[in-house]
This record gives sequence, C-alpha cells and structure tokens, in this order.
Amino acid sequence: MRTSFAALAAMIFGLAGTIGTAHAETVLRFAHTQPASDTHHLAAERFAKLVEERTKGEVKVEVHAAGTLGNDSAILEGVRLGTIDIGQTGNPFYTRFAPRLNVLDLPYLFRNYEQAYKVVDGDIGRSLLGDLEERGMKGLAFWEIGFRKVTNSKRPIRTPADLKGLKIRTTPNPAHVKAFEIFGAIPTPMPFTEVYMALETGTVDGQENPLNIIRSNKFQEVQKYLSFTDHAYTVSVVSMNLRKFKNLTPEQQKIVLDAAHEAAVYQRQLNRDQAANDLKAIEEAGVQVIQDIDREAFKKLVFEPAKKGYTDQFGSELVDKITATQ
Repeated sequence: MRTSFAALAAMIFGLAGTIGTAHAETVLRFAHTQPASDTHHLAAERFAKLVEERTKGEVKVEVHAAGTLGNDSAILEGVRLGTIDIGQTGNPFYTRFAPRLNVLDLPYLFRNYEQAYKVVDGDIGRSLLGDLEERGMKGLAFWEIGFRKVTNSKRPIRTPADLKGLKIRTTPNPAHVKAFEIFGAIPTPMPFTEVYMALETGTVDGQENPLNIIRSNKFQEVQKYLSFTDHAYTVSVVSMNLRKFKNLTPEQQKIVLDAAHEAAVYQRQLNRDQAANDLKAIEEAGVQVIQDIDREAFKKLVFEPAKKGYTDQFGSELVDKITATQ
C-alpha cells in the first residue's frame, strides 16, 4: 500500500510539473492568406524564429498560411475575438475597424518606397496602429503589399479610358472602389481567397495587386495583360489580440514588437530582390506587360476626389503630413 501511495504521489508530482511547464510556454497561432511561396509567409517564419529564439522558447509562433484558418475578414475577426492570436492581411481589410487607416490607401499618395517607409515606421504609423486597440487588437507592424498594378484578360491598359466597363476585383477599401468607379471600371470587392477562381471563370475581368502577389498567387495563368499603373501603395498590417499581447511579460512584448518590425524590413527587401524574377515569371507565362502608362492622367482623375472623401471625414492633417514627407 505504501508503494502504491508513493507511486501515486510521484505521478501527481510529475503531472504538476508537466502542467507548470505547459503554462510556462505560450504558443501563438499566426494566420494569413498568402501561399507559402509569398514573402509574407517567409517574413512570418522569420518573425516566429526571432520570437522563439529571443524568448528562449517561452513564446512559440505557429504560422498558418494560405487561408487555412479562414479568409482575410475571418482572420481579423478571429484576432479581434481571440480565437486567432496574430493575423496579417492588407490594410484595406482593417479599415472597417479603424477607418483612419484609409489614408494609407489613397491613390497616388505615395511617390516611392522610401516615403512610404518613413510614414508607416514613424509617428504617423504608430498613431494609426494605435487605433486598433479600441477594437481589441494590438498593431505590431506594417509589412508590405506594394505598389498596385492592374491585370486583366480583355485588353492592354494605358489610359483611364481603357478601363471603362471592365469588372475589376478590388479590395473593399472605399478609396480603391472610388478610384475604379472614376476610371469607369466596375469595381468588384471579394475575398482574396476567391480571386483566382473568379479570374479563371470570368466572373471578373481583372484584378489589381503588386507583382509579388500576382506571381505568388499564379494570376498570370488566368490573365493576359499587366499594366504598371502603380495607382496605390498598400501596406499589410500584422496585429495581435490585445488581451493575449497584454498577457505577455513586458520583455516578451518588446521582443514581439521588435521581431515584427525586423520581419517587415526583411520582407520589404525580399520584395525588392524578387521583383525582377516576379516580372520574368509573369512574362514567361505569356502575359503582355505594359509599362508605358500615362500615370499623370490616372492621378489627375482620382487624387483630389479620393483625398476630399477622406479629408471631409477626418480632416486634412494626416494627408498633409504624408504628402510633405520627403
């Protein structure tokens, strides 16, 4: 009997030790909708590696790619409610929670990458990420989607008039929708995970995204023309459930924030390094690439109306600060 009690005591002690160890280790689920070949996934893996190394294994990140935990809207809802710990998707999907973020999607607001990075990594970016806390999310960093280009299956796009009547999948962002309405297209927002099928079946004629997104999602297989309109620069946002973030120790919180920013820098550089290969892959698939675009004609049509739509609601301070950034 003594032996049985001793064995039982040892089992209980061992179980208690196991439970204590489990509680000491935090596992965070990170969800996004891009394929494993995309730079967002590579950056997410880099983020996970940095967090685990710097917390000495106390915090681990499991990355779930390609929409396995849901489409963009479902991922953000999951982050907000806490059923998903960390999510990454394009800024336009966040704007229904934090509408001030719409400023980053105004057409032709950013002149180049350097201006965009100064804005989103500085005081303006930190202020905008702070808006997410009112909706239960902690903004960790701005990653990058990039300068958007138009693909379609109907005809080359060189001027705004060429877009007239084309059904173009856009994000749900009001500035994007408004811009394509002004161009005479038929903007058709839909979840990103449905875009390839919609292009393949002709539900929409085209879509608009940067080179890396076009190539990694194989849109070149179902599109004939690519036009360098560069009509908007788009960031993606990495956010975490606010309660889960606050449950981390202050040291762990800093590690997570630093790792998210370092992964952003890494991902942006990957995009620059891979741009030539992305374009080559698209061209080799038989897509006609049009780079002689009358961008000033596009900008002249949409910049002021889109800007007014934003400033009427939020004032001109943010827009003015961004346009003044060198």
